Amino acid sequence: MERILAGQAALVTGSTSGIGLGIAKIYAEAGARVMLNGFGRPEEIAAARAEIGALMGMAEAPYSATDMSKPEEVRGMVAEAEKAFGKLDILVNNAGIQFVSPVQDFPAAKWDAIIAINLSSNFHAIAAALPGMLERKHGRILNVASAHGLVASPYKTAYVAAKHGVVGLTKSVALEIAQSPVTCNAICPGFVRTPLAEAQVKPLAEKFGVSEEAALKDHLLEKQPSKRWIEVEEVARMALYLVGPGSGGVNGSALSIDGGWLAA
Repeated sequence: MERILAGQAALVTGSTSGIGLGIAKIYAEAGARVMLNGFGRPEEIAAARAEIGALMGMAEAPYSATDMSKPEEVRGMVAEAEKAFGKLDILVNNAGIQFVSPVQDFPAAKWDAIIAINLSSNFHAIAAALPGMLERKHGRILNVASAHGLVASPYKTAYVAAKHGVVGLTKSVALEIAQSPVTCNAICPGFVRTPLAEAQVKPLAEKFGVSEEAALKDHLLEKQPSKRWIEVEEVARMALYLVGPGSGGVNGSALSIDGGWLAA
């Protein structure tokens, strides 16, 4: 891969697996130095650090175990990345959690956690990273929202509210920095093939008494007209474009990558 991000430094939250790890990988392949963040089993985190580190010519990638529900830790993580790299050119807010329940039964603690991790952490990270970007006259902020940042589904009130908030936050920040060289955009993926998402297929097949292929197409991907997974690499390539050369004119956008979901 062409090293279009050579010399740049990036922080990707929620990057020890799934979409975040895919973005961290493609950034490292493009020449960026990347700090990882996320939870998981120690061996999984070690494997992610080793994989990304190898792409950067290091034994392991820098890593922060920041709890994204705690504002002071989020802001401290940004400071840690700036100290490690001497600057921070790229901030990707990707960390997120999910919980599904009818609104009348939705646990208040789950609501608070989802809003804190999926939305408020983005605000705190942006507020901490933006001053340095503006001072250096270069920066890219990328928020990983969701198709659910643009449309709703039942039983996901906290997630939908948070992701709608992420899109609104993206637009507001973009307007504030519109006359600077810094940009702020969002990616809105549909159903992406990750281990957590794939794990939903078998229970759906059992619930409806159908094959796993039918469960995937007719139930999990019901709203995704392509009837196929969005691949992590597809999201990562969009994330690479939005922080790379020639992307400066894209600001305040919420770009869909959802197999036609929003076109329906």
